[in-house]
Amino acid sequence: MTYITLIMTMLFWGGTFIAGRSLAGSVQPASAAFIRFAIASVTLLLLARLIDGKISIPPRKIWLQLVILGLTGVFSYNMFFFTGLQYIEAGRASLIIALNPLAITLLGSLFFREQLTIRQFIGILTSLAGALLVISNGHPGQIFSGSFGLGELAILGCVGSWAIYSLVGRSVLVYLSPLASVFYSSCIGTLLLFIPAFIQGGIFSAPFYRGVDWLSLFFLGVFGTAAGFSLYYAAIKKIGPTRSGVFINLVPLFAIILSWLLLGESIKIQVLSGGVLVLVGVSMTNFSMKKGK
Repeated sequence: MTYITLIMTMLFWGGTFIAGRSLAGSVQPASAAFIRFAIASVTLLLLARLIDGKISIPPRKIWLQLVILGLTGVFSYNMFFFTGLQYIEAGRASLIIALNPLAITLLGSLFFREQLTIRQFIGILTSLAGALLVISNGHPGQIFSGSFGLGELAILGCVGSWAIYSLVGRSVLVYLSPLASVFYSSCIGTLLLFIPAFIQGGIFSAPFYRGVDWLSLFFLGVFGTAAGFSLYYAAIKKIGPTRSGVFINLVPLFAIILSWLLLGESIKIQVLSGGVLVLVGVSMTNFSMKKGK
């Protein structure tokens, strides 16, 4: 049952790219992000009460870290996410975001002095080679000529934001349960997202959103965020983070399949090959970490 729920979670997370892409052009990025996490925060509150039994009040000394979590994992990640999906396909965006584990490993090595093995180093080079193909849409020379666009840069911003969120989150998990830390970072991020959403004025158009827009926002908030994180952390509790983390490689696969089925997107063989290299490199890096421990 745990493996079934993990596959469902990866399907939900793959679906977030399709939902985000469907909102492009009709809902402004800041408004989409704000409404998503307003829905998610309420749902997380209910789930935290149901699963944890209570909401622990964070000690004063970790509030700065919680603000950083809300600023990176919620605010900046989602501003980049919805902005990027206005310019590039959902499938290609998911392959770029597959670089998340690699970015976490690199930042952990730089700032926490985590040693890299030779296998990890080879895995990093493999992932970077694949990333060149994915980001450049199959034409690596475009990167060096500077002719890739805002969409690719925004999705790379997602990768950097999530890496910081993951590393800072380590210190928070000493004091809070995973679900509680996600709840508080979601609430803080929602408050931060309200500022650009209010300035842009997009939230005032919410009553006039299409039905498909509200369906996408509901999916993002409930299934892509609240339910997704809850199921994932429940799996971690049962089978551990390493075995659970392997399933994340299914996210771009589901995103590509869903983008083909629901959005009619196609993906170049060069880009798909680059995505395979990214996932192979990430798997090599994570396997080395497990073996080293």
